[in-house]
Amino acid sequence: MPPKSEDFASPKVSYPEKPLVENKINTFLQVNQLEYIPGSGGNPSSLVTTGKTSYSNYVYFYGWEKQETPKNILSIAVNGEASGAYPEGFDIWKNFDLRTGNMINAKDLFQPNSIKIVEGLIQKNIKKEINDFLTTLRSEKDPSEEVLAQIGMYEDCFTNFILDGIEYYFTKDKVVFIAGRCSNHAMRALDELGSHVVEFPYKEIERYWSSYAKNLLSGSEKVDKTSLDNKLYKGKIDGKYPITVLIDQVYEDGSFSAKYWYDKNKKLIEWNGKLKGNHISIIENDFYSEEARQWFFRALVEADLQGNKISGTWQDYKTKKYLKLN
Repeated sequence: MPPKSEDFASPKVSYPEKPLVENKINTFLQVNQLEYIPGSGGNPSSLVTTGKTSYSNYVYFYGWEKQETPKNILSIAVNGEASGAYPEGFDIWKNFDLRTGNMINAKDLFQPNSIKIVEGLIQKNIKKEINDFLTTLRSEKDPSEEVLAQIGMYEDCFTNFILDGIEYYFTKDKVVFIAGRCSNHAMRALDELGSHVVEFPYKEIERYWSSYAKNLLSGSEKVDKTSLDNKLYKGKIDGKYPITVLIDQVYEDGSFSAKYWYDKNKKLIEWNGKLKGNHISIIENDFYSEEARQWFFRALVEADLQGNKISGTWQDYKTKKYLKLN
């Protein structure tokens, strides 16, 4: 997407056959990665390249690549660098359902009672890779300090990854999971393994697929229900103020964050929410007081998830006035 530069090469999707899908994917990518609302004017790269996003880091996007996938899927690999206390390169993968424009959540690909099994398979592969390398390191007769440091690092490596906590992407015939490396920044030079890559041919894990995944991978146009995570919603407050909402990942305890904006003024507003069953409770913060050392609320939202719709109330915290939210 423009303006392309040496430090900003960010993907923009073109899908003229399905303009709604095209718009949803580009909106997700730009709000999620750049905190930029399409059509809001200015330079889309200005916040990330000047460290003015909510996470404060300077972020540079050096390139991206479209993967070869089954026809219902778009997988994009993005690489870049984030600079906080120190620079750190990154690779991320985003996967979209080309029938709907929704981001594909890894946990939606598997039957609920199979998620732990698949996570166990991923963890088993990672542990084997680390243990095999540890066996090689321990076989050295007179190990150097560097080797001893490596052994300690790999022995303490976190391996209990879950589907919500790792990257993944699709190819023509397999799904590839990428888990974080064993080293922190200070130890990275000692980390010969790097990120852990676990590949499963589709046929190898087809017994665990959900009906959503089966239809997605087979090329079927049938779309099954999926989770709330990473969804874009269009709606209105008080029946007359059009808004767009992007819900981020919903964690195991039901907590999530979200961003929304009024379609007219296009400024991001943060939500912090909790999903319990089909009920959603949200706090909209107004400002943080250094003196009081606390956030002051702007609004409270109480709503219910009904199929692919959310209905409830948006309450002004000061006036206590309720407005309908749909």
